[in-house]
Amino acid sequence: MPASDAQKATPSSQIGAAPTPRSSTSYRDSTLSVFALLLAFRIVNALTLRTFFQPDEFFQSLEPAWQLAFGQHAQACITWEWTAQLRSSLHPELFALVYKGAATLADACGLSLPTKAELLLAAPKLTQAVFAALLDCYTWKLAEKAYGRGSRTAYTTLALSGSALHGEYRHGDKKQPRIAAQGSSIHSICQLRLSLLLAAFACILRPTNALVWITLSLPTWWYASNRQQYVLIREISLCGAATIGCSVLSDRFYYHTWTFPPLRFLHFNIVQSLAIFYGTNRPDYYLTEGLPLLLTTALPFAIVGLWHGLSTNTFKRSGDPRDIEAQVLLARLAWISLIVTTSLSLIAHKEVRFLYPILPFLHILAAKPFTTFFPSQLSIPRKALLIVLLTVNLLIAGYASQVHQRGVIDVLTYLRHVHEATNYPTSGTGARTTNTTAAFLMPCHSTPWRSHLVHPSMNAWALTCEPPLNIPLPDRAAYLDEADQFFLTPGPAGWLRENMEYVDTVRASGSRSSHHWGRVDPNVQRSSRRPWPQHLVFFEQLEPALKEYLGESRYKECWRGFNSHWHDDWRRKGDVLVWCLD
Repeated sequence: MPASDAQKATPSSQIGAAPTPRSSTSYRDSTLSVFALLLAFRIVNALTLRTFFQPDEFFQSLEPAWQLAFGQHAQACITWEWTAQLRSSLHPELFALVYKGAATLADACGLSLPTKAELLLAAPKLTQAVFAALLDCYTWKLAEKAYGRGSRTAYTTLALSGSALHGEYRHGDKKQPRIAAQGSSIHSICQLRLSLLLAAFACILRPTNALVWITLSLPTWWYASNRQQYVLIREISLCGAATIGCSVLSDRFYYHTWTFPPLRFLHFNIVQSLAIFYGTNRPDYYLTEGLPLLLTTALPFAIVGLWHGLSTNTFKRSGDPRDIEAQVLLARLAWISLIVTTSLSLIAHKEVRFLYPILPFLHILAAKPFTTFFPSQLSIPRKALLIVLLTVNLLIAGYASQVHQRGVIDVLTYLRHVHEATNYPTSGTGARTTNTTAAFLMPCHSTPWRSHLVHPSMNAWALTCEPPLNIPLPDRAAYLDEADQFFLTPGPAGWLRENMEYVDTVRASGSRSSHHWGRVDPNVQRSSRRPWPQHLVFFEQLEPALKEYLGESRYKECWRGFNSHWHDDWRRKGDVLVWCLD
């Protein structure tokens, strides 16, 4: 968010201009104050978020973490990526510790099970809020390296993510980037090692992050002296070996076998091309959709900043060392952003979230054009334009976080509260152990799972979308996963007829004998058939098909919640409904 006109830090007329000097103590206090404000904002944002965006946020972190924390009986949803050993266990292990800590605290405080469930729901949100605030803070500190400590321009970059680009620049020296060499301070070596460790862990968690760090590291190594190159190679080797060692041991503990998920990830997604099973996009997707969605009204300023960074000649430098450092830094960020976007555009499967690692860089690049276009003293037209831009961003943020796709979250809250009201009443004889059953007749991963259902006595199942792991490449075009089969061939009614118990078992009319023989007749009931659950959960577009097949059944609508005004997937259009078995 841009700084308001009231924030009167010393302006910088040129890149790298220094603000009014301040003591290190006051700056440290200022940093803590900024971080405290960011943390407060992130916590409020995390706890008030009511919408759903990306299923991987849950199924690649919280679900395996839930299983690690509470065991197999906790009924977490473990997707094929984990059974195929494609994901590093380091990420879910972090949240597993959070879950264990929250559960221990709840038990120590004697909280009721519903209150404990709310705590378990909030714990990972609060954890992620801390990380988000740290990334915001370090993005700001990186911007200060480019625009000056305490500058107004640096404050405009209080956004997302962060990086650690440490170094100094000597006036008139073509080998400008200096890294910590032998004889340098222990503090510099520690900074370098921390940066390398964070980079290594980022690449372990998602191998494509290597694009960022390779683009950053190669110029640094190229400009360094022989001694500095030796230090870099030594530290990269040490930090890389330590990270790989931690990863291998962690995965051995999680998977119960020796494996290296980053290599398996690349093999499955690139060699076997399994990523395209989840969709393909045009080559220009990131330029025409991805970056506009990420940057919204900051897009024009980011384009200008990117152009300035790419136009910078980093081989011919003279002048103030601070200006040299700032110009080289912005050029590096611009080239990283360009190379990462171009490289990811060559891959058929594209998602907006794949560009998240470069979003902080783009905000930093956009900051200077933004503050140039909106200086401290604004004319009335530009002040009106600034208000419009701020209003647009606030409306988008409010709609995306409170309205769009909120039904898929609200329905889990409803089911959990129904279960708690039945099993953990606030008054009466005490808790019971009645199971609550539910079936989600939705495209796979339309809702979070155990991280929001919480209670293991809530037995639920959903349509799956396992990829064609063992099917030859020429035969994959005809492959249909379970969700495809439900919606396309032979359609919802046909799928229910083939996979669920005989419909007479849930009809409002009919004799007990017909209900009984509908369950046991071998011509109707096979071992693979599923029993009808207490709750059916589905999107509104499926309602006509279910009314036709279950119109005379004992299922009645018991809950309906708004989900979205529109959706790019026709299967997910409309409200979210729950039918309860009477």
